[in-house]
Amino acid sequence: MKILSILAIFALAPLALAQDTANPNSTTSKDEDKTYKDSPDLKGFWQGTMPGGSYLVALSRITSISKHEYLLEGNLIVTEVTIDTLGDTTLRVYQITPAAQYGTLATGRKIVERGRDLLDRAGQRTGADINNMVHKQYGITTHSKNIEFRVKDLGTLDALLSSVRTAWINGKGRKFVVNE
Repeated sequence: MKILSILAIFALAPLALAQDTANPNSTTSKDEDKTYKDSPDLKGFWQGTMPGGSYLVALSRITSISKHEYLLEGNLIVTEVTIDTLGDTTLRVYQITPAAQYGTLATGRKIVERGRDLLDRAGQRTGADINNMVHKQYGITTHSKNIEFRVKDLGTLDALLSSVRTAWINGKGRKFVVNE
């Protein structure tokens, strides 16, 4: 029964383990595969292209930028960058790490690895990129006026934060593309 509960958690919240600790001021990650590209672009706009879609905002419409971390239902650590704008929508870009990954017990880590393996297999069978999909609950999060994206690693999330912050503070447009 416990195994089924644990597998249900993994089915509802696919794993994206933090692997990259790239300098958020650099334009590419340490990884040779380059998980993102950040460059000057459209005058007065910040554009983000991420798994699942893209986002474009006028720098003059941004009202705040934040990064925070929270524990979701005692099982997942969510690190989130939020961009608030004039109007009624908010951009949220997040990365998810299983809390068990930080545990000292080998059993917890083995369960995380097994859950990741099961999700990878499910994604291969369905053709869906489960590791990059945003998780929503119909009615609660689907109509909350949030625009949401998910990235696989904290290095990419930090680079995104640095990109939008630099654009907003300097008033010069930037384009940020995630290559996941």
